[in-house]
Amino acid sequence: MTDIRYDVLGIGNAIVDVLARADDDFLAKQNMNKGGMALIDEPRAQAIYDAMGPAVEASGGSAANTIVGVASFGGRAAFVGKVKADQLGQAFTHDIRAAGVAFDTAPASGGPSTACCYVLVTPDGERTMNTYLGAAQGLHPNDIDEKQIASASITYLEGYLWDPPKAKEAFLKAAKVAHDAGRKVALTLSDSFCVGRYRDEFLNLIRTGIVDIVFANESELKSLYESPDFDTALAKLRTDAKLAVVTRSEKGCVVVEGLKTEAVPAAPIEKLVDATGAGDLFAAGFLVGHARGLGHRAAAQLGALAAAEVIQHLGARPAVSLKDLAQQQGLLK
Repeated sequence: MTDIRYDVLGIGNAIVDVLARADDDFLAKQNMNKGGMALIDEPRAQAIYDAMGPAVEASGGSAANTIVGVASFGGRAAFVGKVKADQLGQAFTHDIRAAGVAFDTAPASGGPSTACCYVLVTPDGERTMNTYLGAAQGLHPNDIDEKQIASASITYLEGYLWDPPKAKEAFLKAAKVAHDAGRKVALTLSDSFCVGRYRDEFLNLIRTGIVDIVFANESELKSLYESPDFDTALAKLRTDAKLAVVTRSEKGCVVVEGLKTEAVPAAPIEKLVDATGAGDLFAAGFLVGHARGLGHRAAAQLGALAAAEVIQHLGARPAVSLKDLAQQQGLLK
């Protein structure tokens, strides 16, 4: 068996976030679904950029944010995602490597530009995302390094990858390689609208065991089972998933494994600034804990700590060392 080189390897859309503050009126004028993620084309991307206020650029992408969180906890981390050899692609590559993440996916020399996500943050901290997938859609099964996947304790996949057809194939190839090597596969459902697009396929991934660990928030869970009632949806998830973690914002999270259910409270915060990345960073903490053999409660506490850190500042990546924070709280040795 291949030695474990990485605690977590993430596969996802390599995206640069462009963040700006906005009010509800702006969202209404732009016909945006508050709190959702819409896929847009290049002309729409330019129109939003022209209309939005002063912006901050920061490397993003759901799984990429999670993997940067894993590295911040001191975990061994790798990422697979497609950028173009352009200015934003170089920025993404620099940022993820600077965070201590192995990133070796070859950039595209031609075709669409590096993916961009326009994130509008309202005063209540809610984020509304408009994503131009660009080069990220070019992720191909050939970009999956089988030896690298086999050397990761957990391969983590984002639901957003289900949009581009070739990325979907890459996702399934990676899952098979991971399982053949005796490793685990985790999936985040990403977004309730994403779940709406691929509900049956996501349920199939969970029910057939292609995915070992599922991450969802309340709205994604309700969308998955088309139920307005949380407990009803959770009961269905319990019969379908090997291990699932459902985040509930300030109510904390619920970890479900068979008949066992563990509720873990959220970590306290002083002020909610920007909810971007809360789920991504929660997953980082839980995955690090799980990869190191911690119990579900201890892993969820790491997740809660990371989520609390990231929502108290603008941007979806940690501003301080999560390892140091966890050690100060006695959550990691």
